[in-house]
Amino acid sequence: MTRLLLASASPARRATLTAAGFDPLVAVSGVDEDATLAAARERFGDLDPADAVLVLAQAKVEDVARRLASDETFDVAGWDGEDDLVLLGCDSMLELDGEILGKPADADDAVARWRAMRGRSGVLHTGHWLVDDRPSGSDGPGTGGTLGATASTVVHFADVSDEEVAAYVATGEPLAVAGAFTVDGLGGPFVERIEGDHHAVVGVSLPLLRELLGEIGLRVTDLWRR
Repeated sequence: MTRLLLASASPARRATLTAAGFDPLVAVSGVDEDATLAAARERFGDLDPADAVLVLAQAKVEDVARRLASDETFDVAGWDGEDDLVLLGCDSMLELDGEILGKPADADDAVARWRAMRGRSGVLHTGHWLVDDRPSGSDGPGTGGTLGATASTVVHFADVSDEEVAAYVATGEPLAVAGAFTVDGLGGPFVERIEGDHHAVVGVSLPLLRELLGEIGLRVTDLWRR
């Protein structure tokens, strides 16, 4: 049996995958995001937001893959080592006026973000990177593939009041998510509409995941929980 391992601590991503029939394992990477982006910029020059999230998604999932292969103490809850694994890394950022916005630094930053976003539109970029960790050759069907893509979705924000911004930030929810908003939580009423894949805004694009799995010879239905 092949299982999907999500290299992300995001409960929203895990919930999305579970609702779509997967039984995802979870392992969190130890990647330093700022250092990873700085190294990528030094190597490739300025990154646009769609590339930046892809760089981080790849770094996270490849970090988990390395630890699975080399660190005997690295334990994945719920995995006994018997099932084959396909690993997925994701990262999201909001682009507003050409600026990349990840998680806010603190409550004041979240308030400033919302005052800038309200009544306007931004683009939420979610990078996906897939690693085929199944045995290959005579030992199994694995391809050794490592591939990724970014889903970009236009998000239109409501013209919320200062009081609504303050109340929302006080809940703590926007401090834990890219762009300081959710569509599947308390922030849902403050998002007027979305152009693109709703799931990508939550954190993982299911149609894009289906395409990536197809590139390594897997169907989504192959990974549905039994």
